[in-house]
Amino acid sequence: MEELQPAFDRNVECIYCNHKFTTKKIRSRFIKVTGYDSDFRPQYTNSGTNALFYNISVCAQCGFSFSDDFTKYFAPGTRELIQERITSKWNPTDYSGERTAEDAIKAYKLAGFCATLKKEKHITIAGIFLRIAWLYREKEDHEQEQRFLKLARHEYLESYTTDDFKGTQVSEVRLLYLAGELSTRIGDIPAAVKYFSMVIEKQKQTVETKLVDMAKERWQEIREKQKQ
Repeated sequence: MEELQPAFDRNVECIYCNHKFTTKKIRSRFIKVTGYDSDFRPQYTNSGTNALFYNISVCAQCGFSFSDDFTKYFAPGTRELIQERITSKWNPTDYSGERTAEDAIKAYKLAGFCATLKKEKHITIAGIFLRIAWLYREKEDHEQEQRFLKLARHEYLESYTTDDFKGTQVSEVRLLYLAGELSTRIGDIPAAVKYFSMVIEKQKQTVETKLVDMAKERWQEIREKQKQ
């Protein structure tokens, strides 16, 4: 009997050109998470079964790259922009096999560019940039991690301002916590205190008590450092 492999082929249809292709996914039984960083980056027991590597589908035919969070709606003018900036310059590249960290970073960057051109929700773009930062953290590339943490925070704050996170899996409390956490990580301490305080103020209105506790811990850590 053939041994079950961690990665399997998933059938996908490109939301831009309707080309059908396959992309790898990791079977849930093989995903072993030992813990999470304070910005929710999962720590996997085995880098070979890093589910983060496969969140993005890259169409080999047109180059359009997307996650399950993308909507199928294209605002007026965005299809033409994608054709001009991506499809017309695309050298067919196959991302359907198993991916390295570098492959994953390239796929996410393509998706980030596509999401920006398509005018996806800020909350969706923020999630892409945050995952790129996580992948650079695993590579211990601090400069690039910082760059994408800043981009992610910007998009989370835009999402908060425009309310485009509503109706998604990201709650207001989670978004504010992330704004505080990413502010801490990029060294913007006044902003971190502001957003963690906003989380704490909502403790009686939210069922996400774990996030409130995490915000309190981070706020206290900042206070301790300021005293020193």
